[in-house]
Amino acid sequence: MVAAIRQVVDRRLTRYLLASVGALAVDMGTFLALLTLGPSLELAPAGASASGYALGIAAHWLMSSRAVFVGSLAERGVARHRQKVLFVASALIGLALTTGIVGAGDRAGFDPRIAKLAAIGVSFSVTWLLRSRIVFR
Repeated sequence: MVAAIRQVVDRRLTRYLLASVGALAVDMGTFLALLTLGPSLELAPAGASASGYALGIAAHWLMSSRAVFVGSLAERGVARHRQKVLFVASALIGLALTTGIVGAGDRAGFDPRIAKLAAIGVSFSVTWLLRSRIVFR
């Protein structure tokens, strides 16, 4: 029984990792494009990071709700709305972590891309825990 539960969790984590990679592609593509355009847009690296993350959130909901947590997706109506609110709340926690880490790294003189890599690891871990244990419970 324990082995079966572990196998389901492992598969779900693998699917979540793949969904995160897809969302990260949206996030990083936006981030790098805005970094390139940043000086002309007067956009700081933390703002570019927040914008990329926000678009990644939308992509992640689509992939998570349709491919990762399929059996845990709430029925339409109040329950689904609650789930979306919790998902967005978990994403905002990840956004705050990401923006804070990139902003702190930038102020400390680190290359924003290196700070973003650190932020990715922290945000992934925190949002996985929140989503697997609270949002899609």
